[in-house]
Amino acid sequence: MTQPSEIYLLHLGKDKKFLPIMASPLPPLAIRKNITIRLIASIMSQQLSVKVAEVIYKRFLALYDGKEPAPQQILDTPPETLRSIGLSNAKVSYVHNVARFTVEEKLTDKKLQKMDNDTVIAYLTQIKGVGRWTVEMLLMFYLGREDVFAIDDLGIQQAMIKLYKLDKTDKKAFREKLLKISAKWSPYRTYACRYLWAWKDMKPTA
Repeated sequence: MTQPSEIYLLHLGKDKKFLPIMASPLPPLAIRKNITIRLIASIMSQQLSVKVAEVIYKRFLALYDGKEPAPQQILDTPPETLRSIGLSNAKVSYVHNVARFTVEEKLTDKKLQKMDNDTVIAYLTQIKGVGRWTVEMLLMFYLGREDVFAIDDLGIQQAMIKLYKLDKTDKKAFREKLLKISAKWSPYRTYACRYLWAWKDMKPTA
């Protein structure tokens, strides 16, 4: 019987240009708990180095005795307290927005797991401060979705330019080319993205 890893390797390997960057099978995709906190951590880490993001997240947990807080606890935390751990005014506002949305929508991991990818993106990008890229990273690394293509990710774009000798002068034509190439990788586009990041050594800090 064919193992799951062999299925995506066989499928992606049909693309002869992609085949050389597939060094070995990738670790399995994981489904993680407490998606709200993962989303908040993603917002906190934006435009920061991995090290700085880790420090800020540790400070954040320290506000709640080292445990992951409930959304209502975050909402009850004054903005100045969140600013004191190193968050900008905008990020404080976005963190509160996610917590408020979670409480008002009664958002649970189970609710998101029942939605398809496009629905999750449309649903969560309603929150001010949550962009498409952030949700795509969430789908890949926390909801374990196999068929996500992060078209706006700079690392992905640079890797594809190099691998497929693409010209990005005409932005519209460039995006169409990215979509056309990535369509061949479906339904395993998440694995393709992970190979491209590894190849470029530009893994995302989701």
